[in-house]
Order: sequence, then structure tokens, then C-alpha cells
Amino acid sequence: MDKQENQQIEEELSLKLFIVLSHALQSIKKRVEEDIRSYGLNPTEFAVLELIYSKGDQPIQKIGEKVLIASSSITYVVDKLERKKLLKRIPCPTDRRITYAAITAEGTNKMNEIFPKHREGIHEIVGGLDSDEKESIIQQLKKLGYYAEELSVEK
Repeated sequence: MDKQENQQIEEELSLKLFIVLSHALQSIKKRVEEDIRSYGLNPTEFAVLELIYSKGDQPIQKIGEKVLIASSSITYVVDKLERKKLLKRIPCPTDRRITYAAITAEGTNKMNEIFPKHREGIHEIVGGLDSDEKESIIQQLKKLGYYAEELSVEK
């Protein structure tokens, strides 16, 4: 096999990997979103609520970068969660430009109830792999992700 044939095989394998990863992620995301919606939340609401549940009060301006949603959507999501009485806004005592999103007692109760179920749901969704396979894929995907990230910096 010459160098050009080897290059073509490698490129086809890379393309197949991308397609398989994309389809797998799409299937997993669909099931996870179904799980989240079964609790009366959309995925964005859940992501914001879970962040504040896990990490404590957050400046509203910083939530978007932490849960990977557009900053223009944050106010809308926080408004919805506030109307559902799951979050509340708290002004920063030292800087009037900053407002924190804080979980309410109702929000904490809801997350205490649904988060263990959600965790079980995720476990079931990725249950097609054993522990060793999960560890291996985690390491390989991290390696791939870091490599792809470095490529974008170099350009």
C-alpha cells in the first residue's frame, strides 16, 4: 500500500469516526432531553438549575459560559425558573451591576427529588458499556477534544 492509499484510508476512517460520534451523541442527547423533560423542565432550564444547585449562587452574567448557552438566553431562562419559583434573583451588595441567581427552597426540593433519578437515567442511557469501556472512551474523547482545541488555536 502506498502513502496516498494509506492517507485515503485514514481520511475515510476519520470521517467514519466523526459520523459515528455525531450519531451516538445525537441519540444520547435525545434520550437525556426526554429524561429532563419528564421532570417538567427543558434542557436549558435544567442546566442552569443544576449549576446553581451544585455550585451555589451564580452571577447571572456568568451562567451562560458555564452551561454553554448564549448570554442572550440567560435572562429568559432565569425568568422562567423564577416564575416556576425554582430560582430567585439576589442583588450583589457590593456591586450594583451584578445580580446573582440563587436556588429557592422549592428549587432545592425539586433537585433533591429529580437529580438522583436523572443520574440513574444517564446511567441507563450509557448502560451499553461496561466500566472499563466507559473509562477508555472518556480518556480517548478527552485526548481527541484537547487535540481538536489545539488545532483551532494554531489557525
